[in-house]
Amino acid sequence: MIRYDFSPALSFLEAHDLDALRPRVEAAHRMLLERTGPGSEMLGWRDLLREPDDALLEDIDATASEIREQADVFLCLGIGGSYLGAQAVIEALAPLFRPPVDTETGRPLAPEVLFAGHHLSGGYLKALLAYLEDKSVYVNVISKSGTTLETMLTFRILRPWLEARFPDVARRIIVTTDPARGRLREMASICGYRRYAIPPDVGGRFSVLTPVGLLPIAVAGVDIRTLFYGAVEMCERLKNHQDNPALDYAALRYLFHERGYALELLAVFEPRLRGIGAWWQQLFGESEGKAGKGLYPDTVQYTTDLHSLGQYVQEGRRHLIETFLMVAREPEPLTIPDTGDDLDGLAYLSGRSLQTVNHNAYEGTRRAHTDGGIPVSTIWMDRLAPGPLGACLYFFMHAVAVSGYLLGVNPFDQPGVEAYKREMYRLLRKI
Repeated sequence: MIRYDFSPALSFLEAHDLDALRPRVEAAHRMLLERTGPGSEMLGWRDLLREPDDALLEDIDATASEIREQADVFLCLGIGGSYLGAQAVIEALAPLFRPPVDTETGRPLAPEVLFAGHHLSGGYLKALLAYLEDKSVYVNVISKSGTTLETMLTFRILRPWLEARFPDVARRIIVTTDPARGRLREMASICGYRRYAIPPDVGGRFSVLTPVGLLPIAVAGVDIRTLFYGAVEMCERLKNHQDNPALDYAALRYLFHERGYALELLAVFEPRLRGIGAWWQQLFGESEGKAGKGLYPDTVQYTTDLHSLGQYVQEGRRHLIETFLMVAREPEPLTIPDTGDDLDGLAYLSGRSLQTVNHNAYEGTRRAHTDGGIPVSTIWMDRLAPGPLGACLYFFMHAVAVSGYLLGVNPFDQPGVEAYKREMYRLLRKI
């Protein structure tokens, strides 16, 4: 399902570099597999794949089915890992525009899935409330601690709005939080909200395959069982040191980090994958960015961003590496028509698929950036579907754990995130 081609980047390294690093890579890998590295108490994201809970998947599907029947809008409140994974998968796999409609009732087969609680814009929330008026709304509040300011303030504003409009409000609010403690869990118990548990040993940026991500994804109509078992299959594959693309990816990134490179671009040519880039940014930024270490993760969508950032990537400072995330096979290719004339100068492309043109844009970009002094590599998914995407998600999580251990940091904590919170709360208490 996942293939990693890093051959173009090898020309920027010495011939023996990867072989010399291999023992350290395998040692870092053993730290993950044998639970001997820093943060090993937070490896629940692997455990849930090694021992799948099919009953939980069925329960989530049942809840999602009810919501699809009753809701016009499913509103997810969360920030960081509490929404980025779900948003990414939905953008990648759900219909881009209007969802399919029931031919008998004319009702959409899935509600519109919206996200809030990931910023503090009052203007956005006012517009959102106006948009939700006269719609059937279900809300999923996602916070492990139950004290996330952005999420909980949004819920504080939404809760009376919901209570004033829906007599069955307790059924319409679903809480995803810590199973044993926290303000949100206590509130759910008092108010009678339905609850899903975030495993205590799974951090937010690793939580997409828990109810945090699976419930919104299922509501959007995506096959969560196939998504989940795609990750299960990849987890099994990556147990071995040999033929392990995640280890190759982690090793290559580390080698360039040690040579002074500062930034990694994740480049996609399929707009549906832009959200995967945003999820990947948090995963790698929070896992590696400690003790003055780590590659700064950024994401670009080509060919769009070739017309804005392409100049910098081609000829700017040589401090970045570039990783392409590509889809090998596309369903139902769109053929460029023969219009009977050549007024636009594009008749030579008639009869070809737009996907072929896009692939040639990738190939041309890869060659040009390599020639321009950028180490490039490509991660290939065989197709854009739930199974391969689940495999891709796990691939990145496995790789970042090994990469963090190579850097000598704990890839499962995020102490720096607390700094802005301390200052923000100190200022708020002065108001």
